[in-house]
Amino acid sequence: MSNEQQIKQDIGARLDNVEYQLNEVISKGLATEFSDISYQYAHEKDEIDLRELWRIIWSGKWIIISVTLIFSVLSVLFALSLPNIYKSEALLAPVEDKSGGGLSGLAGQFGGLASLAGVNLGSGGNDKTALAIEVLKSRKFINKFIETREILIPLMSANGWDGKNLIIDSDIYDEANERWVRKATPPLKSKPSSQEAYKAFMEILSVTEDKTGSFVSIGVEFYSPELAKHWVDWLVKDINREIKAREVAEAKKSIRYLSGQIEKTPIADMQAIFYELIEEQSKTIMFAEVRDEYVFKTIDDAISPELKSKPKRALICILGLILGGMLGVLYVLVRHFLNSNEA
Repeated sequence: MSNEQQIKQDIGARLDNVEYQLNEVISKGLATEFSDISYQYAHEKDEIDLRELWRIIWSGKWIIISVTLIFSVLSVLFALSLPNIYKSEALLAPVEDKSGGGLSGLAGQFGGLASLAGVNLGSGGNDKTALAIEVLKSRKFINKFIETREILIPLMSANGWDGKNLIIDSDIYDEANERWVRKATPPLKSKPSSQEAYKAFMEILSVTEDKTGSFVSIGVEFYSPELAKHWVDWLVKDINREIKAREVAEAKKSIRYLSGQIEKTPIADMQAIFYELIEEQSKTIMFAEVRDEYVFKTIDDAISPELKSKPKRALICILGLILGGMLGVLYVLVRHFLNSNEA
């Protein structure tokens, strides 16, 4: 290859390189310019859409106002139709177990010997408060409470309170003939079952314990403030009585068992353990008999409330107003969209 041909090839390669770079510059410039134009168009389009949306809403303002007004009126009527609910509440404190310390001491002192005889002394750390709360919310206790306190009729048939007396729904219970007239589909009957009563009572009952476990609150919400107070008082009294009866029965059973073991055991050390256990169980019975507030001590008694706890009528009206406005706007937008598609 001659020098002249070599020079021509170099010039051609350089020209191709320059052309390639020019094309790159031009393409990048056009892309940037196109991107700016696209962004500006999209921005203008968004502004146009917002203006159009406001125009659509403004054109249907009377529809929105009408729907909002209708929902507002309905929410007011609904709020006024709801009966007042009153909440009575008692603040309780767990009672310290003064008879439980001896068992813990015996468990540490004679635990090994007692295990030889098959007797479990335990640690003495049973949480009586937690047990009482669970018993209070149990189906068996609530059903027994409803039956013994004879509150099934007001619980299941009341629908209001006139300021003096409870209002009974005549479609559920016939007061004149003292019979249930509720129309129920099988397996339900006219008279509410224990399962229905338990569910209804649990909806009005609240049992809360603070984080430290120092206080327990028992509350009842009902149409009648007087009945709400009475039911809280009865619940506190009955749960104390229930736990006390359980522990007394258990203590007496333990004493009978330990007395039998004393007669069967010739070992003097084991007999000493059994005698001390009998002494501790006797203390449990003694403390139970002299103490009415066995599990919970009342700090603040339940009262007959003067102010209702529910319903929140102002909140219901505000929610009705907001819902009506949202539905009105939605209706206007959907109607415009459907008309635009048909056109």
